[in-house]
Amino acid sequence: MKIETILFDLDGTLIDTNELIIASFTHTLEKFGDRPYTREEILNFIGPPLVDSLGLVNPNKIDEMVEAYREHNYANHDKYVKAYPEVVETMKVLKEKGYKLAIVTTKIHHTAELGLKIAGMEGIFDVIIGLDDVENAKPHPEPVLSAIDQLKANPMTTLMVGDNYHDIEAGQNAGVQTAGVAWAIKGRESLEKYRPDYMLEKITDLFTIIGDE
Repeated sequence: MKIETILFDLDGTLIDTNELIIASFTHTLEKFGDRPYTREEILNFIGPPLVDSLGLVNPNKIDEMVEAYREHNYANHDKYVKAYPEVVETMKVLKEKGYKLAIVTTKIHHTAELGLKIAGMEGIFDVIIGLDDVENAKPHPEPVLSAIDQLKANPMTTLMVGDNYHDIEAGQNAGVQTAGVAWAIKGRESLEKYRPDYMLEKITDLFTIIGDE
């Protein structure tokens, strides 16, 4: 069946926030961590909700750590955030062609909106599902199913695109098709073992997948 709906993770998929995320984790860990953390260790924190990642560091100060992270992250968005190559143009074409588009992210809703605005994609997506919009974060299917419900979409004609295994598993758990992105900061191998239906070398590969070149 032809793809009619495309759901996107945000950070690391459409917008390059990797260095911002790493800087925000570094800032937080310097304040609350029990030791210095390497870049490689910090990369493993990327993807899950903040409370899960930071809870591994200091379970007694999760709220303070999340607040410190979000303050740094929000304050530095303008300095770091940019869209990946060809992403803005591709999203505009998809919208013009009538595809239903949504963001499904573990970011809180208003921070996701900020990232989209800075990257030049404000108003493109019909629905944004943030961490604060659901009870269960990816890889639970709820965020994907919530987007599908709000879009009045058909899971059989829906594709979930992301850079983290949580995105692939959330899509699979919700019964939709999935696509990983080869520019994931942890490398394409980190996604391939979860067997997404597709792997994008570049964002414009979407047109081949949906048969709309």
